[in-house]
Amino acid sequence: MKDSFELKGGGEGTDNTGYVADNGVVIPSIDNKLAANGKSEGYSKALANGGQNGDATPTGDGAAGDEDEIPDRPQWSNGVEFIMSCIAMSVGLGNVWRFPFTAYENGGGAFLIPYIIVLFIIGKPMYYMEMAMGQFSSYGAVKVWNISPILTGLGYGQIFATLCIVTYYVSLMAITAFYFIMSFKSVLPWAFCQPDWGENCFDGSENQTFNASSNQMSSSEYYFKVTDKIYNDIHILQVKMAPLIGRELESFETGIATCSPKNMVLREPDTIHDGIGPPEWRLTLCLIFSWICVFLVCARGVKSSGKASYFLALFPYVIMITLLIKGCTLEGAGKGVLFFITPQWEELLNPNVWYAAVTQAFFSLNVGFGSLIMYSSYNNFNENIHSNPSSWRRPLGRSPKAQVLHEAGDRDALIVTTLDTFTSLMAGCTIFAILGNLAHELGVDDIKDVVGGGGTGLAFISYPDAIAKFDTVPQLFAVLFFLMLFTLGVGSAVALVSSIITIICDQFPHFKHWIVTSVVCCICFLIGLIYVTPGGQYILNLVDFYGVTFVVFVLAVIEVIGVHWIYGLNNFCHDLEFMQGSKVGLYWRLCWGLITPVILFIVLIYFLVQMEPLKYGDYLYPDSSYAAAWVLLAFGVAQFPIWAIYIIIKKRNLHFPEMIIDSFRATELWSPKVPKNKRDWKEFKKLKAKEEVAMTAVENRFSTFMRRFLGYETARARNAKSQIQNVK
Repeated sequence: MKDSFELKGGGEGTDNTGYVADNGVVIPSIDNKLAANGKSEGYSKALANGGQNGDATPTGDGAAGDEDEIPDRPQWSNGVEFIMSCIAMSVGLGNVWRFPFTAYENGGGAFLIPYIIVLFIIGKPMYYMEMAMGQFSSYGAVKVWNISPILTGLGYGQIFATLCIVTYYVSLMAITAFYFIMSFKSVLPWAFCQPDWGENCFDGSENQTFNASSNQMSSSEYYFKVTDKIYNDIHILQVKMAPLIGRELESFETGIATCSPKNMVLREPDTIHDGIGPPEWRLTLCLIFSWICVFLVCARGVKSSGKASYFLALFPYVIMITLLIKGCTLEGAGKGVLFFITPQWEELLNPNVWYAAVTQAFFSLNVGFGSLIMYSSYNNFNENIHSNPSSWRRPLGRSPKAQVLHEAGDRDALIVTTLDTFTSLMAGCTIFAILGNLAHELGVDDIKDVVGGGGTGLAFISYPDAIAKFDTVPQLFAVLFFLMLFTLGVGSAVALVSSIITIICDQFPHFKHWIVTSVVCCICFLIGLIYVTPGGQYILNLVDFYGVTFVVFVLAVIEVIGVHWIYGLNNFCHDLEFMQGSKVGLYWRLCWGLITPVILFIVLIYFLVQMEPLKYGDYLYPDSSYAAAWVLLAFGVAQFPIWAIYIIIKKRNLHFPEMIIDSFRATELWSPKVPKNKRDWKEFKKLKAKEEVAMTAVENRFSTFMRRFLGYETARARNAKSQIQNVK
């Protein structure tokens, strides 16, 4: 019987993680099982054997694999481009029009308490985890699941959700572009009522008393979405009277021509029971323009998007600060800001507030879509390594300049998540300062009467209403506001589109990047035409809930569990230790191993229990619409089991139990891509395996659990480890 372990190769041309012990038992992970004889034969025997019966080290003929040709992968010119791209990705339209309304609706200033807590126990840990996964493997959202092939379907499900969100996201950019163009008119078109909009319309530019209990609507609301009731009634009258009018029909049609809603943006119907209508030609042109902008930024990959990231990340702050200064100087602004930040402490006991905080933090940071994995995959593997003298090795190729430019990944996560929160607060103060002025001008005591709802209602109704009342060049502030929205949209859309492009280019590296980009943009444009129809916002609401929110949340729960409970928290932390040159802290271990997956699972259960049929305002969709939405959701979530079954079937040359076990093991592709880094990583993992056996031999079970889960080492364990390092 041999005292050492043999390396066992895998099937299907890939290499399986694990050692084979003397007794023939495969040991895939120290998180799952220790060597059978590692502790019983004592500490001295473990040292003599080299301690190689521990960690989950991808095995196989490493030398041969290291010499294989590796296709060049583009990289960011420097760490600043990566940070700027992450900021442009995370800080998007939701910070401006979703967060302010969500905060005010869920306790005002008190909402910040659950939001910040959730940010630290879910948002930041997931952000850093995805950042580390992409950078370590240098792969996009599908191939990164070489960490555990049975989870490959998560990548495809996330990309399906990404395709859903980017198609409607760019359609919202198209509406923003339309408003931007209209802002150059000498008179803002939403500032005054048109003659055919009826008596219930009041001019948005006039300071008149507003009665919230009446059916009055501002010209901004009519302009954005309301199909004029007068036009509908006259059109019905036209159809009924046609047989009676006869020859006079043509003159009758001419007479009511002025009643068509030609000056409105969405021309939204009251129902979609009769269909959603054809695409609106003006919005279609704006949609083409929006996709051209996205294409130009994505065409050359990170070479072009990295350079554009400086503008996309920084320019919106210039405009936002300008608008904040303008807003705070307006009469009534202080009342609006106080309304936004005044805490309603009783709301902290409302579970809906905590659920809103989770969803806001989760989707504001753009985690779970694969975008962050994609961006970090273009990082230089060595640039994120700490220069730590006590580390097991020296940083590879780390220049002093690189170290100044780019600190550790956890610091990147802290910068982006903190800035994202700060931006949301600044946008909220800006919006509510201007809404406070709007309430003052209208003589309204309760500011919530002028909010008009979140999302597009806040961006395209309430805010334009307020701008129309500016005494000084309202056109300038309208141009600045919608330019800011469009720029924020481009930054996020580029990240989403690049995720899809990266997956295709990872699978087919011989494809030219600009061709893949053009095809993806054209397909997304054609899908996006649905959202520029009169009934497009109805469809957007359905797709956002069933095709994006639901799908991403389910897959995110599986993602966190898969990385830290299947691949193993200890294994993942060792990989990060190799990449950074320093150990993973207690905060990350606690969040990844317990807090984040448990909280996400609880929120998912609460979400399912509280779920009700989705409405658009007060409108209930037809049954056929709900059926289509559920098919959309099922298709996205089903990617996980479908690909899991496919991965298992691919290993049919193995015995059934081994097929299952092998599908969970990390493959040879889960490793640094640069051959030298890969060789060093394998040596590092072997060292960790020796340390594992040596420390386990002198620990009790509780101490072993505490070390693996929390990173806490007893004095005896530290002594055992130091002896292994001295032998090395």
